[in-house]
Amino acid sequence: MKVFLVGANGQIGQKLVKLLADSPEHEVTAMIRNPDQAGDLEKIGAQTAVANLEGSVDDLAAAVKGHDAVIFSAGSGGSTGSDKTLLVDLDGAVKVMEAAEQSGVNRFVMVSALQAHNRENWNEKIKPYYVAKHYADKALEASELNYTIVRPGGLLNKPATGKVQAGENLERSSIPREDVAQTVFTALTEENTFKRGFDLTSGEQSISDALKNL
Repeated sequence: MKVFLVGANGQIGQKLVKLLADSPEHEVTAMIRNPDQAGDLEKIGAQTAVANLEGSVDDLAAAVKGHDAVIFSAGSGGSTGSDKTLLVDLDGAVKVMEAAEQSGVNRFVMVSALQAHNRENWNEKIKPYYVAKHYADKALEASELNYTIVRPGGLLNKPATGKVQAGENLERSSIPREDVAQTVFTALTEENTFKRGFDLTSGEQSISDALKNL
């Protein structure tokens, strides 16, 4: 499968690039904003495409064209304001969905946030981020795309455990970024995740079993 990865330089994105590049089943194109970012990604086996989430849908569609799937793992980051959150996490995500539809790319995996679908459980400290994720996810669900929405809990820079919990409504908890990346990678081709979203935290099941048992 030829996979177009948005957010390749993020902490989860970097792990996804390696997983996809090392897989005999997949090829990965990492979207970058600056051509100077290409070298390190190409060294680990990724192709690169220069595009910008604040650019036009047509430009994004040209970059996405020819791929089989899109993974959206981009984020504006914690140091930016609410304006960038709207431009990247919401409008940028919707633009990539429109670009995928325009280019005939049907499979779309979104990295969202725990309980983004449930307003009553949003983290008040980062409410604009949750608003952006909520409505981006809604737009994806309303699209014609074959989507999966992965909603991880608090992200940790700890070694992977390979054990997770996946479900519609999980209690707030955390998970290593490596386990999130492996879950997104596995979900890409796991038919039981098609046309559905789920919360994801550390747990007791293998990633494969957790997705099959959703």
